[in-house]
Amino acid sequence: MKRLNACKAGSVILKIFLITTCLFICCYAYDLFKEPFGFSGYRKSPAGFIATLILVIAAEVIVFWIGIILVYISCNQLGIKWRVLGAVFGLVPIVHLILLFKIISTADAEVKFEKAKIKLDESRKDKQICKTQYPLLMVHGIFFRDFTHLNYWGRIPEELIKNGATIFYGEHNSSASVAECAAQLASKIKEIKAETGCEKVNVIAHSKGGLDMRYAIAKCGVAEDVASLTTINTPHRGCEFAEYLLNKVPESQKNAIAKAYNAGAAKLGDVNPDFLAGVTDLTHSACMKMNEEIKDVPGVYYQSVGSFQSRPGAGKFPLNMSYLLVKYFDGKNDGLVGEKSFPWGEKFTMLEPKGKRGISHGDMIDLNRENIKDFDVREFYVELVSDLKNRGF
Repeated sequence: MKRLNACKAGSVILKIFLITTCLFICCYAYDLFKEPFGFSGYRKSPAGFIATLILVIAAEVIVFWIGIILVYISCNQLGIKWRVLGAVFGLVPIVHLILLFKIISTADAEVKFEKAKIKLDESRKDKQICKTQYPLLMVHGIFFRDFTHLNYWGRIPEELIKNGATIFYGEHNSSASVAECAAQLASKIKEIKAETGCEKVNVIAHSKGGLDMRYAIAKCGVAEDVASLTTINTPHRGCEFAEYLLNKVPESQKNAIAKAYNAGAAKLGDVNPDFLAGVTDLTHSACMKMNEEIKDVPGVYYQSVGSFQSRPGAGKFPLNMSYLLVKYFDGKNDGLVGEKSFPWGEKFTMLEPKGKRGISHGDMIDLNRENIKDFDVREFYVELVSDLKNRGF
């Protein structure tokens, strides 16, 4: 709340700066053009006029910097882009006004949105709508790890915990074969059961994590330990663009990339990381083969979720660059995974927000901590987990 109050204060101060600056400009313009032309104050006392003008400008500069600093340090939705643009074009006429209005409107929108969420959470706090019978295991996708201070799932876990959820993380390799990651996840599930005494877990898995968990349930001895599996933007039928790239890139280049990645991943905590195995298991042919061999286990509730970008610019880097390539091979997509690959299980939910933006692969895990118009990612997960609770899981 302190951050939001600072953001609101900064926005108010910037509005005061704009209003008072306009008033002073109008007053000095009026004084300049009234007969006999020239600043009346300057004719009467040049030194006093100049001193007053300097004080006015100094006061406005101070007011501006107080406001802009408060907004810059407290407004999360500005991101790097608008902060940099504001700094670079801050002295460019007209452009600086456009940017200032954008900064103020962004700050106001964030304050309004976040305070509404705080009010909503407070109103339902006692209901504990996300307090499921079994704890949640959240499973990341490829090329990421579970870090304490940089959560793969953005602001989602905190929101779920506020509403009663108990959460654990997969903590498996960032890149390895589906079978290897599945074994690590199975071990984690056994560890959670031993630690908490719970009978089962509810799994929410993003991207490749969904494939890893399907394998773990079917092949790694945890079928009776999993109540439900919800896959988020998982390529159940693989990615045709990934297969194309693997076939086109020379072996020497693939090995060089893999060697560099594996070395870095090992330093970050991966156990025997395998870049090529992880990517290969995401190809269309590998996933179709897996689907023939791996069957859903009776007694486990399977459901899936998907989304799509509407245009390249809707996603942040690198999804803004990969979108068109994926579209060529896989059609409508979220920047990485084609729409036809998402559905799995008893229930499939396709998210189709209003407007031209769409929802990217990264948006589904709140990767950029961005408040997207017409799609509240945190509330989506609250509703998803609340539904699991209502189903008895």
